[in-house]
Amino acid sequence: MPVNRDKPDLWKEDIAKSVDMYNDWFLKFAPKAFRDSRARATKDVKAALQQTANLTELNPDVLRQHPEMLPILRMATCPPIARDRLIGLSKVSPNLVKCMEIDRCLPARMDGNAISGELEQIVTTIAKMLDPDICVWLQKKKRPSREVLQRGAVVIADRLCGAVADPIVRNAQEQRQLAAIAKWLQARGYGQLPPGRSVKFREMKPGSFAFRVNIPVTLEGGTNVNIPADVAAMPLAAKQDALPVLIEAKSAGDFTNVNKRRKEEAIKMSQLRNTYGQTIKLTLFLCGYFDSGYLGYEAAEGIDWVWEHRIDDLTKLGL
Repeated sequence: MPVNRDKPDLWKEDIAKSVDMYNDWFLKFAPKAFRDSRARATKDVKAALQQTANLTELNPDVLRQHPEMLPILRMATCPPIARDRLIGLSKVSPNLVKCMEIDRCLPARMDGNAISGELEQIVTTIAKMLDPDICVWLQKKKRPSREVLQRGAVVIADRLCGAVADPIVRNAQEQRQLAAIAKWLQARGYGQLPPGRSVKFREMKPGSFAFRVNIPVTLEGGTNVNIPADVAAMPLAAKQDALPVLIEAKSAGDFTNVNKRRKEEAIKMSQLRNTYGQTIKLTLFLCGYFDSGYLGYEAAEGIDWVWEHRIDDLTKLGL
């Protein structure tokens, strides 16, 4: 039985309430999430300064030992350099930079001499562009005081977090949504499977739930891949061979980006149904800016949703 996709007369009111709920959360908690991230980033920046003798010993060997510091170095320049801009300026392999920043390591298959040469090019680019107003000690050629280093580290950390402000807020909101679902399920007798455990969603027992569950699907052509589900919950009254309810936590701070992302759920739903049939359920758990255009698109794809401000609608999924 549909939960909300067949009730367009309620959409306008629910959209307004969802926007209000998101805005209330953002004003109360987003600044703290950003400050906490900035505190962690400041710690990382201080470590990078120590590893490079306050940027006076910036060389390929340091980057080889600590590839994870590259985003910090990009934010220490004037102006701060985007990842792709650094690749262009240094004329280095995109794969090298992405491995250093995303995987926090050097590419395993890249020739060692090539890596050394490209690390040298990165160091040369960064060194030319270090911000003299932040790294004031470089021009004075004096050992910086603790206060000067602290000030510089905070500025660099602020730039680092500013470049990824949206993901920081989105991650904090997602964690809050998952916590709300867990609290709701546990209050009704459900038990959470231990985090980090490899959960086979076809073997989940009634009354259990888990986060970040991989669902194996078969694509066209016979390729087998795993697609992630934020929540998998097996109803208390589930019969033998029943499939768990799958839930995707979705939040949005504006109306623009949701319509760019709306095809993601449709593709995932199609893959699930092609593999497991029409009975499998993928439900969205929404908080924030989801307009009627987004909702209409998802409804047309047969995807339903539960608003976080009406979380008890989860009972309509059989939970």
